[in-house]
Amino acid sequence: MRFSAAFAVVVLSAGLAACGSTAKSSSDSSPAVAQSQLDTAGGAPTTGPDAGRPAVPNADKNATSASRPATAITPPPATSGPGVGRPAVRIGDESSPEQDVLGALYARALAAKGFKVTLKDNVGSSETTYRALTSGQIDMYPEHIGTLLSTIAKRTQTPSSATATYERAQAFVNGQGLALLNYTPFSNSDALATQPRYAGEHGLSSIADLQTMGKSVTLGAPPEFATRFEGLRGLKREYGLDPTFTPIASDLSFKALESDRVDVQSVSTTAGQLLSGKFELLGDPKHVFGFQNAAPVIKRSVLAAEGPAFARTLNKVSSLLTIGAMLKMNAAVGLDKQSASTVALHFLAANGLA
Repeated sequence: MRFSAAFAVVVLSAGLAACGSTAKSSSDSSPAVAQSQLDTAGGAPTTGPDAGRPAVPNADKNATSASRPATAITPPPATSGPGVGRPAVRIGDESSPEQDVLGALYARALAAKGFKVTLKDNVGSSETTYRALTSGQIDMYPEHIGTLLSTIAKRTQTPSSATATYERAQAFVNGQGLALLNYTPFSNSDALATQPRYAGEHGLSSIADLQTMGKSVTLGAPPEFATRFEGLRGLKREYGLDPTFTPIASDLSFKALESDRVDVQSVSTTAGQLLSGKFELLGDPKHVFGFQNAAPVIKRSVLAAEGPAFARTLNKVSSLLTIGAMLKMNAAVGLDKQSASTVALHFLAANGLA
């Protein structure tokens, strides 16, 4: 089945209040992006694109990248609330616009409750950010549960649902002195995208359709894609793919496609560019990209020191993050060039959390 986003980018506004939903969903269905999800981006659909992880740029000399330096932001804490007097917390996030949004959402929501928070943006890839957590450089960060299980825990067996993925990831972090809080309704997938013209010329609707094309297909993705199961290793094992690989930083994914530098590109299924109607996503019937809801991973010692309101605040934010909300916020940051901090503040205020 072929998928295409069918309308223009939605500008972030007070209408973000409609994106919030307190209903928890496990997103346990097909990993391919369903058209209906993009057509209802202001609502709370939670099925469809629930497989895989967002591509994250890495410091690789072969990957063209408009790299962003790591930055530290300290949102002003409220003068009253359950967080006043609690120890300071350092939140990190990975190097992608969506991770910037997630980090800003969690940091600002905690600050509104009086917690003292420093946000470290653009720490690096999943591997780098997890090392920052376990080495004591940060205290928590948002991670995608499938990535936590496959890339960090090195498990190559893809669970059959988001719930099963979460439970296995939770069991892993528990053994590391960490805790995994509630996961989001939205799931962000790595997916393979192409231009409609190329898909039409080659009869492409599924990743499986690329198998017979061999090296004639140029596939772009961040450098780490080459060694991950949720990348070339999985694509080769499950689909028999043997493409020509070109390292492309995630912030240049769609530009690489539009300029014909690559034929097929790994993209994030919550990227705002998908609202433009310029790209098609190939189905992933074998679920190589797994289930990728997001959840904060945090040191157990920090969680205990901050008190129960800390986890409640983070879980409340997570419960509101539907696919529609993330598409709009990612578009505001990635396309409209609004700051993640401003976008997060608008969303939290619209949902009574700022």
